[in-house]
Amino acid sequence: MSYDTQAPQVPHVAARNGLGTAALVLGIIGTLSGVIPLLFWLAGILGLIALILGLSGRGRVKRGQANNKGVTTTGAVLGLAALILSVVGAVITFTVVNDAVNEIDKAIQESAPKNPAGTAGKGLAAGDTAVYEDIKVTVSEATAYKPSEFASGHTEGNKAYQVTVVIENGGKEKFDAALATLTARAGKDGVTAEQIFDDKVGTGFSGSVLPGKKSTVVYAFDAPKDAKNLSVEVSPGLEHDASQWELKVG
Repeated sequence: MSYDTQAPQVPHVAARNGLGTAALVLGIIGTLSGVIPLLFWLAGILGLIALILGLSGRGRVKRGQANNKGVTTTGAVLGLAALILSVVGAVITFTVVNDAVNEIDKAIQESAPKNPAGTAGKGLAAGDTAVYEDIKVTVSEATAYKPSEFASGHTEGNKAYQVTVVIENGGKEKFDAALATLTARAGKDGVTAEQIFDDKVGTGFSGSVLPGKKSTVVYAFDAPKDAKNLSVEVSPGLEHDASQWELKVG
């Protein structure tokens, strides 16, 4: 009788290197994504997955289930690097976005109409001054005016009144006074008071006012005979809200 003394062969178990390989691939993609700050979110996701897979792969290597220690370690390191880059990218992105929002808000504020200080919702009286950030506007009392024979804007039987408007430039740059507009309403019904044009009035503001200088213009308006008040509204420019003066007439 013979006996087989050869030891039974242990079945060969294939190395399970999938986790390490996946960690390396995701780590590379995550790190490359992290170089672009705007892709911080992608770098963070891939980096976290790569780190988890890399650490799991190293566990397999220690248990003898995998033999790609170098690949697995590299994947885990790249995953960690991708996470760090994602944090840096997020900080850069949010900083840039915040600065951009602040610049937009600043531009909107600068382009918004400027209100005269302390006059919101208030009617100014004769001689009062509307003080803006960069300029001042003053309107005098309304006095009787006699239009010339060839004046336009005056209706026979109505009365005419003149006001003096002064624009003072308190800013550091010249002010374009040509953009200033002036309108008026008269009486309790607030009917439009037509501006009178003749050889003495009606030209309006023109040119620029240098810093520290003033520009003065006389306007005349046509009002009903029984009008007791004249509401004069002055808009210094496109970037300024209009101010209104309530003047007594009659």
